[in-house]
Amino acid sequence: MEDPSSGSPVVQDIVYAIAASPEFAEDGICFAALHSGLFRSSDRGPTWHYAYDCLALPSGLPTASVALSPDFGSDSTVFAGVGGGILRSADRGTTWEVVLLPTPPPQVTSLALSPDYARDGTVLAGTLDDGVFRSDDRGRSWVAWNFGLLDLNTLALAISPDFGKDETLFAAVESGIFRSTNGGRAWREVPFPVELAPVLSLALSPAYATDGTLFAGTEAHGLFVTRDRGQTWDRLGEAMIGGAVNGLAVTPGADNSLHIVAGLGQVVFLSRDGGQNWQDCQLTAEGEVGFTTLAAPGGLGQGALVLVGRTDGEVQRVTVP
Repeated sequence: MEDPSSGSPVVQDIVYAIAASPEFAEDGICFAALHSGLFRSSDRGPTWHYAYDCLALPSGLPTASVALSPDFGSDSTVFAGVGGGILRSADRGTTWEVVLLPTPPPQVTSLALSPDYARDGTVLAGTLDDGVFRSDDRGRSWVAWNFGLLDLNTLALAISPDFGKDETLFAAVESGIFRSTNGGRAWREVPFPVELAPVLSLALSPAYATDGTLFAGTEAHGLFVTRDRGQTWDRLGEAMIGGAVNGLAVTPGADNSLHIVAGLGQVVFLSRDGGQNWQDCQLTAEGEVGFTTLAAPGGLGQGALVLVGRTDGEVQRVTVP
């Protein structure tokens, strides 16, 4: 990827987030949020183009989060989180509407859309220092919903696959994890061991409504799982997965087990049995380059493609073994 202001290769850049179309196998569309701005690919990741061209910015616009509508194939909606506001596109990232958040301008770190977005128009945004904002009108206006959220340094969000029924959200923060069961109106701290915080990444089981499973990647202590909606926690892959877990993706397996991919600073691991056993994806980080985030838009079956963000501003493609 290239610096949009100079056309020269980015020397110091970082990929903060990756999001892909729900129809990725057919349309190949994905977005990468970087310090230098937002980039779009329509060929499953080999080539990328700057998505903010229509804004005619004098320099790159640091973008820390990106999310696509679950109905992207029909509504073409993309959201991007930046310092002080949220950008919304209804044409696959060709043009953008800018919505400013209340001052002082917060940094939007994470975005999550309701699985029933087509019906309820609900979008959640996590920020540094200012907690969680919610929109019920497809991102046109936003309100801070932080009652009970005692730590406003939000690092990641996870939304229940059955949000339309259970209204459940999780927020990863500097001090641990908070849960809301009323769509973000009120929050309660999850009994996650405080000595394991901060929590950098979250991923819910696709069957959360029945199995109550949530995975949490920490900054310094590896990967943890709860199977009772956050009441008790177990460590996963202790012999292999340590330190910072920067990215997580969970998909259903053909045998009703959960497939998990976890991105650490220098390696990516895969489990096909809910986290009991792990294998190295044989993805190499060269020199000082590290891995920052990941997405598994086509699932985690053999031969599937995983997109992995790096600290040098590149997105690496790896085929699942």
